[in-house]
Amino acid sequence: MSQVVTRFAPSPTGYLHIGGARTALFNWAFARNKGGKMLLRIEDTDRERSTEAAVTALIEGLKWLGLDWEGEPISQFARTARHAEIAHELVRKGHAYYCYCSPEELGQMREEARAAGKPPRYNGYWRDRDPSEAPAGVKPVVRIKAPLSGEIVVHDQVQGDVVFKSENLDDFIILRSDGTPTYMHAVVVDDHDMGVTHIIRGDDHLTNAARQIVIYNAMDWTVPDMAHIPLIHGPDGAKLSKRHGALGVEAYRQMGYLPEALRNYLARLGWSHGDDEIFSTEQMVEWFGLEALNKGAARFDFVKLENINGHYIREAEPAYLYKVMVDTAREVGREDDAKGLIANPDTVLAALPELQPRAKTVLELIDLAQFIYAVRPIQPDAAAAALLTEDSRAVLAGIADTLGGLAEWSVPEIDAAMRRLAEQQGLKLGKLAQPLRAALTGRTVSPGIFEVMVLIGREESMARLGDQASR
Repeated sequence: MSQVVTRFAPSPTGYLHIGGARTALFNWAFARNKGGKMLLRIEDTDRERSTEAAVTALIEGLKWLGLDWEGEPISQFARTARHAEIAHELVRKGHAYYCYCSPEELGQMREEARAAGKPPRYNGYWRDRDPSEAPAGVKPVVRIKAPLSGEIVVHDQVQGDVVFKSENLDDFIILRSDGTPTYMHAVVVDDHDMGVTHIIRGDDHLTNAARQIVIYNAMDWTVPDMAHIPLIHGPDGAKLSKRHGALGVEAYRQMGYLPEALRNYLARLGWSHGDDEIFSTEQMVEWFGLEALNKGAARFDFVKLENINGHYIREAEPAYLYKVMVDTAREVGREDDAKGLIANPDTVLAALPELQPRAKTVLELIDLAQFIYAVRPIQPDAAAAALLTEDSRAVLAGIADTLGGLAEWSVPEIDAAMRRLAEQQGLKLGKLAQPLRAALTGRTVSPGIFEVMVLIGREESMARLGDQASR
């Protein structure tokens, strides 16, 4: 068997959206599983909508997701001459023809078809006419000769055999009058020339597959294996929209998701390996196969994504998370957080094992780490402020007196002193720890408060405590 070659072929008209990212992931995983390669083709023939910024966003999105490809990205627009060459070759072979119809004539055909209760499409007027009848000065389009009878069968790895009646296919345009190819034609020529063996894409391309097979057959080229995967829906079953999560992958990065978590989650949207929910990228590659792709539409679920992301945050090395936290803070414009993280690397790294189990996103990690570099006097959030009552400030003053006399600033010594104070005042330890946490971190959630005090040090702890006790 020849080497498996897949391709990811996005249009550079915007960001790498989540559906495209999943398509890229499936192509990448299948190629890796088979010891093959994935190619990247930028389908930039729509010059009005294609931008260099979008190309950059697509490539950066793929790189962030950890999906690589063989060789340089291929520009479809750069291959326009090749597309035209094949279109004219099809004319010479008698499988395509020049059509000289004006827009007005085409409009009339559509109206007549509608009046007769037929689909509004081209009626094949120039299909068998002699070119000598061509009107002077008119640049023709090139149309493929679609079969007039029989069936086109798409042998699909997901959908099974999908049958299209040839009579429902019109002689569609493959080359415009300005010499540029249509999408339908360019895709076939590119996939053939690139040696693509497997086409894995969304099932919105299923009807395109029938038309593309007409071109493959006309050129006597081998039709690649095809797998058309159902699109992603929102939790409510409706087509995925921005309110559901149809965003670019950079938006997920900015929301604090890790690439390995997003890979894991996207793999489960339309593919499965038993009941496994959490698996490494290496396991996914080892297990991946087209036979396990689902026929039904997958539903995007932010709760599941957050849970998976939380797992990867818990399992991550602190040094890796620290870098991601700094990069994320910068990207989302939280410069003060970025500066604070950079200024306190050792303290943040020491705190991360305590913070990781409490966060589901990198943004939550950044929020939790703020106590390390917070500027005095700390401004507590609403929940923490509610704990800092007049009575609790009196408690904080007593805590400050107790802690001020400690000979050693360590978790065991602080813990023992606080327990003695609680017993003297007839309180549970939590009644002391809650206002203490609010005073020292400005939050109601943090690592163990005694660990926090050791992390930020005696001087900073006592200063923060004094700020709140004296208000």
